[in-house]
This record gives sequence, C-alpha cells and structure tokens, in this order.
Amino acid sequence: MIHHTMIVSFTDPVPDAELDQFLKDIEQVMRDTGQIQTFSAAHHIRVPADDHSPVFAATAIVRFGVADLDALNASFVAPGAEELILRWQARHPYKVVWANHEPL
Repeated sequence: MIHHTMIVSFTDPVPDAELDQFLKDIEQVMRDTGQIQTFSAAHHIRVPADDHSPVFAATAIVRFGVADLDALNASFVAPGAEELILRWQARHPYKVVWANHEPL
C-alpha cells in the first residue's frame, strides 16, 4: 500500500463547517475513483509555534491509501478533482504540499 498525505493550508481562516465540507468533498471524489483503500482527514491542531513555520501552517491533513503506483497516479486525474480544486480555490484560496509514502 502507498499512502498519499496532503497538508492543506488555507490563506485565510475557514469556518469549521466549510472546512468539514471541503474534506468531505475530497473524500467523495477519491472514493468515486474506486481506487482508494483507506481515507482519513482531520483539522490541524494549532499551536503558537505555527506562527513560525518556515513554509506555512496547516489547516487540515488528508491521507488516503492506494494499492500501488498505478492507483496513485490515477488519483491525480480523478474525475471531478480539477473541478473541486477550482471551486474551492475560488472560494477559499489554499496551498497544498504532499508526500507519497509507505504506511508509517
């Protein structure tokens, strides 16, 4: 299994209900591919040191697991993913970094 872990950072604060919807939207798009085996997401727990992050402070973490590299590559072109990104970026701009890795 390969895990894809995303750290999402919204430019401005996002109400919890909207952040929850964002995470649900990502989960639905990924589940609709039929490729993911696991999915988890959570809000970042903010601490004062976040103000000194050298890159950015997270707003949320998303992780999903897939069987292999083919499934991982397919996740990047999942139907609906581009629309989801454009829709959410228009409402609440954000940045993402990710890591692809074996289960921790």
